[in-house]
Amino acid sequence: MLIKTVIILMLILIIGSLFSALTFLYKDQGKGERTAKALTFRISLSLLLFILLMLGYYFGLIPEKGI
Repeated sequence: MLIKTVIILMLILIIGSLFSALTFLYKDQGKGERTAKALTFRISLSLLLFILLMLGYYFGLIPEKGI
């Protein structure tokens, strides 16, 4: 149950970061660094989620049949 919560929380954070980058892009009109930082944060979260999924499968927290 904990792994499901972590996965959903990470996905919400990834989507939130994506929308914040869109907001920064609109407000700064492509001239600021905030968009790049938000997208870098999103990529970092995506990689972290991927690593957590792989570790969860390896240690048996995620069964072979899925969550």
